[in-house]
Formats: sequence, structure tokens, C-alpha cells
Amino acid sequence: MKVIRADKCGFCFGVRRAIETAVEQCTGKGPVYSLGPIIHNPQVIERLHGSGLEVVEDPEEVPSGCTVVIRSHGAPSAVIESLRSRGVRVVDATCPLVKRAQERARELARGGYEVVIVGQEAHPEVKAILADVGRATVIEDRAPESLRAAKRVGVISQTTQTRGTFRHIVAELIEFDFDELRVFNTICSATMDRQQATLELASRVEVMFVLGGRNSANTERLAQICAASGVPTHHLETAAELRPEMTAGRTAAGVTAGASTPDWIIDEFVKTLEAL
Repeated sequence: MKVIRADKCGFCFGVRRAIETAVEQCTGKGPVYSLGPIIHNPQVIERLHGSGLEVVEDPEEVPSGCTVVIRSHGAPSAVIESLRSRGVRVVDATCPLVKRAQERARELARGGYEVVIVGQEAHPEVKAILADVGRATVIEDRAPESLRAAKRVGVISQTTQTRGTFRHIVAELIEFDFDELRVFNTICSATMDRQQATLELASRVEVMFVLGGRNSANTERLAQICAASGVPTHHLETAAELRPEMTAGRTAAGVTAGASTPDWIIDEFVKTLEAL
């Protein structure tokens, strides 16, 4: 069976930067914490834990005088300031492109716009933005009719959103005839590159494997793109989940991975797949 790896897959700049930041902090003395998982990949988080990084969900769990690393998805400004006020050393590993989306949302809120976020309300990136702007409408797939009452609307996107979903929702909002509609495309360029490479590869193979954490939004988007193209698709975290029946009768398989999936997981999976 021929195994083809997507041209663009695996770690993006923001994820690599966050991990390197966390590892650098763990080389010093004293405990180091992260406010939520640094990235959405269980295997990487396990390795970081072995290096001395403790994941906490509640900022109050971080003792005064210790170091906390803000994950790549960011955190509410109020939470960061509260940590600093308690004497906690804050190291910000928020992805620069996530920071850009945060600033766009704050800019729109300050300008009096009804803020709309195209994304998942439960995702930490979106939750941080919601906390900062105070009030916003989050849209996952369809614009709510309640928005028609707004006059001035400003739109941003979760950085891991698909271009197709973002365009579809913006097109819906245009039909609402607001007095003013301001749109910022804050989808990460690395996300778009990976989605395009994945779609292109899916058209050339008989089965697709998407590697990455099941809690990873951008990995889930890749799996959705593959499935929507009509090719049989399997979202797996590691080679341990691979089963021979997944490739039965196939002559060409494609492999892609989310932006939080390390090369060592991809390499191991490809070798295992080739050995079937």
C-alpha cells in the first residue's frame, strides 16, 4: 500500500513556540504550572509533565511565588492580572495569531459593535475572548435570527475555523442588512495551509488518517474536511489505535495531522502503516 504524507501537517509556529517556552521554564528551580493544557495533545502534555509541568484549571491552584505558563489558546486578561497581583510569575505562551484575534475582538467591543465570533463556545480560545469583551454572540454553524436586531456588527473567527464555515456565516450575516458589518478574517494561515493540503491529498487516496488529540479543534476540522470529501476517514491519536481492517482493500492511504501533533507521532504512525 502506498502511504502519502500531507505536505503541510503537524506542529505550527504557535504550538512549537508554546512548547519550547514551557520546556525552557521547566529547566529552572521550583514548580512550574500551566493554566490548562499548553496544547491539545495528550501525548505531548504527558511528556511535559515528565519534565515538571503541572496542569491546573483553576488559577487559584497556582501558589504565590511560582511560575505559570499561559497556554497557546490564551487566557482572559483579568485572570492574568489576578495571577500577577498574587505574586505569580506569568509567562505568556499565547499564540501571536490568537492574540491578534483577541485584540480585534476588543477593538470591536470598544467601538460599540455587536461582537460575533465564528467558532466553538466551549473552546478555551473563544472563552478567553468572551471573558475579555464581556458580551458576544458565538456562531458555530448558523447565524441566529436574534442578531437581526443589531445595527453595527463586527465579526472575527476562532483561529482554527475552516474557511468554508467562516465564509458561509459571513454570507448569511450580509443578508441580515445591518447598518454596518465589519469582518476580520482571523483564521490562522497555518490552519488554512493544513486544510488545503489535506483536501488536496484526500482527493488522491482511498483512505485518510488524521492524527491528533480528540480535544483538538483544528484536528477535528481536518477530519471533517476529509469525511466531507467522501473518502473513508479515521481520526486517531497514535499508531496504537491503527487496525488492519482500516486499510483492507486499499492501495493508497493519506496521512495528515493537526497543528498540535508532533513529528514523532506522525513518523511512528507512517512506519506502522507501511508495515501492515
